[in-house]
Amino acid sequence: MMHNRRRLLKSAAALGVLGVVPGGLVRPARAQSRPFVFTSWGGALSATEKAAFMDPFALLKGIEIVNDSPTSYAKIKAMVEANAVEWDLVNAGGQFIYQAVPDNLLEPIDYSIVKAEHLDPAWRVEHGVYTSTGASVVAFSTEAFPAGGPQPDSWADFWNVQDFPGPRSLYARLYYNYEAALRAAGVPRGEIYPATDDKVKLALAKMDEIRKHIAVWWTAGAQPPQFLSTGEVAMALAWNGRILAAMQEGAPVSMTFNDAIAWGNAYVVPRGTPYRHLAMEVINYVIQDEVQERLLPIGTYGPVSTAAAAKATPEQARFIVTHPDNIANAVLYNDAEVARYWSKWEDEWQKFMLG
Repeated sequence: MMHNRRRLLKSAAALGVLGVVPGGLVRPARAQSRPFVFTSWGGALSATEKAAFMDPFALLKGIEIVNDSPTSYAKIKAMVEANAVEWDLVNAGGQFIYQAVPDNLLEPIDYSIVKAEHLDPAWRVEHGVYTSTGASVVAFSTEAFPAGGPQPDSWADFWNVQDFPGPRSLYARLYYNYEAALRAAGVPRGEIYPATDDKVKLALAKMDEIRKHIAVWWTAGAQPPQFLSTGEVAMALAWNGRILAAMQEGAPVSMTFNDAIAWGNAYVVPRGTPYRHLAMEVINYVIQDEVQERLLPIGTYGPVSTAAAAKATPEQARFIVTHPDNIANAVLYNDAEVARYWSKWEDEWQKFMLG
């Protein structure tokens, strides 16, 4: 069977066709003109996915996978609506699933191909599968807050400019800020959701308190470690993988997983891709326990597989947000709720930003 499959792939390559569909039939459509394209957010995350997932899969299947970045919701929508899909598999962030489904932008996950029963149900939904975990964290400059002295350890500390002075940086969107602001306001982790109008108003009021201390509203994940390293800000909301990568390079930055906003990276398949079946095969490959274990030594983002996470060494576990020692003190990001409050309150957020 393996030799037959290799012959089929070899024959397909000779014909300039890379896509393979169920039943061993070669897809003769638009896929002939380009290779399979995987798109993610860039930086440490894309580097991790390329090394742990995409390159090994491409080698295993004898195909080419182009790794693109950054993810753009607007571009996915434009591609699908124009029937000109150029991205075949996308790390889109979970909330996009709930925004995209009403517009029919995504292919349903084919769970006859994607064997995901071993994953927690939260990681496998109708139109997406989560493949790794990360967090939005309180990150800080170790020059502003050196070891041996007080260092920020919560969103309350982030808002506490008296005891932890210095300019800050926050994300330029409502999400993450909603969760961080409510934690700074003392709302218990388990009560962040559902996102009621009163809670959003409280979050915006809390954001107003910190506004004058925000030196930069960042829009790309590479920015917070850069701002912290150069001393432009003393503290920032940041993605843990970006901060860890900077720490490994010797940058004067650090972070805390206490009060982390824990989220998952969701893979989605844009509707109309000529590589639908192959995209499902990639997802199925990525979530297998032995493949998930490759995330452990890389360290930037953690596995969704419980069995893989359990194999982490004590040192590796320090940087996995879903490890029991970390997740107990984290806010569990609810993508469905985020999509709902983002849609409803985005206009108010834009007014806040114009201030």
